[in-house]
Amino acid sequence: METVDNSFTTPTAGLTPRREVLKWIDHPLKKSGKNLLIVVLFLIVAPAVVFFSTKSLLFLFLSIIFLLGSLSTFFLPTSYELSENCIKVKFFFNTRKMEWGKYRSFYVDKNGVLLSPFEKPSRLENFRGIYLRFNQNKDEVVNFIQQRIKS
Repeated sequence: METVDNSFTTPTAGLTPRREVLKWIDHPLKKSGKNLLIVVLFLIVAPAVVFFSTKSLLFLFLSIIFLLGSLSTFFLPTSYELSENCIKVKFFFNTRKMEWGKYRSFYVDKNGVLLSPFEKPSRLENFRGIYLRFNQNKDEVVNFIQQRIKS
C-alpha cells in the first residue's frame, strides 16, 4: 500500500492577501430635491440684502464668495475611501488622510457617521473628529467602521 504525503502546499508566490477597501462619492446637490430651491433662493436674496443695505459692490462680491465657500460641500462632491489602514477624504483640491488608530469612538445618525478621537462624548469632537456622509451605503460603512473601532 502506498502512502501519499498531503502536507506539501503549493507556494503562494506573487499572491497578496486581499485587502478590503470601501469607496464612495457623496454629492448632496444631486439628492437635494426641494433643498436646492431653498439654497438657490438664499444665494440670491442674501447678497441682494447686503448690496441694498451697503450700496457697495465690494461687499456684494464678498458676500457671494463667502456664501459659495460655506456651501461648497453642498455643491461639490466628496469622495471617501476606507481601507485597512487609513481613511481618505477628497474634497475639491484637498485630500485628508487619517489613520484608524486616531479614532476611539463613532456616532451614527441618518446622514452619516462621526468618527471621534475621544472615548466619551466631548464638545471638541466636532472639531477634532471627521464626519463621513453616507450615499445609500449606511450598513456597509457602519460595519466597516465597527470592525476597526471597538467602542
